[in-house]
Order: sequence, then structure tokens, then C-alpha cells
Amino acid sequence: MTKSELIAALAADNPHLRGADVEVIVATIFDQITDALSRGERVELRGFGAFTIKHRDARTGRNPRTGEAVPVDEKSVPFFKAGKELRERVNAGKPARGRSRA
Repeated sequence: MTKSELIAALAADNPHLRGADVEVIVATIFDQITDALSRGERVELRGFGAFTIKHRDARTGRNPRTGEAVPVDEKSVPFFKAGKELRERVNAGKPARGRSRA
């Protein structure tokens, strides 16, 4: 689902809101999550999951084409861990591994 599809679905589910208002709401939520992560804060949405920042140390990588060693700077990357309720809803109705569907 894309951001525009999310906005369209929310607007359809909430006909009392204008599409432009739904767009502002979605953008504001994403901006708040982004701002919190940029400050190094954890963002937890109960029943959905948690966004955190993981720090990656500097290392030496390899150029896959030439095999040449390339320095890779340290960096911070966003990380998402799905909550229990989200995992359960995603896996609801799926057959367990190793069982036949017959």
C-alpha cells in the first residue's frame, strides 16, 4: 500500500473528513514519527509495533563489481519491530509450516 492509497482508504472510511484533511493527518503522523526517530527516541504504537534507531559502526566493505575494499562510514538506520497483535493478524488463517494443505 502506498501513502496515497492509505490516504484514499482513510478518506473512504471517514466520509465526514475532506481528502485534504486526511492527507494532512497522515503527513503529520509520519512527520512526528520521523522527528522522534531523528532525536533518537523510540516510537511505539501499541498493537502495531515499535520504531527504533540502530547504530551501525564504520566498517570496510567490498565493491561487488571489482572486489576492491571500500570504507563504509558509521550510520544510524531506522528499524521496525512488529508487535504481537500485528504478527498474529498477519499470520491468521495461514497454514502452519510443514503441514499439507490437502
